[in-house]
Amino acid sequence: MTEEPKETKPGFQNPVAGFGVTFKAMFKKRLTEQYPEQQKTTAPRFHGRHQLNRHPDGLEKCVGCELCAWACPADAIYVEGADNTEEERYSPGERYGRVYQINYARCILCGLCIEACPTRALTMTNEFELADSSRANLIYTKEQLLAGLEEGMVDSPHAMYPGTDEQDYYRGLVTEAAPGTERQAAHSEGEVVQEADSTFGEGEPASEKVIRK
Repeated sequence: MTEEPKETKPGFQNPVAGFGVTFKAMFKKRLTEQYPEQQKTTAPRFHGRHQLNRHPDGLEKCVGCELCAWACPADAIYVEGADNTEEERYSPGERYGRVYQINYARCILCGLCIEACPTRALTMTNEFELADSSRANLIYTKEQLLAGLEEGMVDSPHAMYPGTDEQDYYRGLVTEAAPGTERQAAHSEGEVVQEADSTFGEGEPASEKVIRK
């Protein structure tokens, strides 16, 4: 049994139906957003610029595993891991992300990278203003992506909270930096510790300053 063809509208009705859509839109209220003076609030789970998070004491959550780079379908993430030392510790455990870059000329903001991260080091913020006139400026480095310091934090590198291990950090047992925690010299970034002359007069001990080469 053959299916009967559907009835079609006469040819003169097609332009009328098309203009009908136009006429309906003419009487609708126009929506004009005053951007950038008035920015629209994004959804709570909006996929915006990435952020590398810290532990409550200031150590970095990224362990340099490169799983985010492997999960990225646009090949927009580049990671180089390195070993922590007791003299220069950036994260709990053995490894940390020494180099971390995201190329926003390639990134499609799909969020697969944050799903792949085992330590919740990488999340996405609500920041969406990523346009730039230079492709080089669209490559964000670790310094640009790393979260800022909050109360109770000490900038990395520094020693772990005394008496704790890597698992204690992931269990949330460390809530702030230990009293007296001081930032270590970042030798891998070219920083050295130099003893400067005291400015408080004779007999005062020399102060230590961290300088970059």
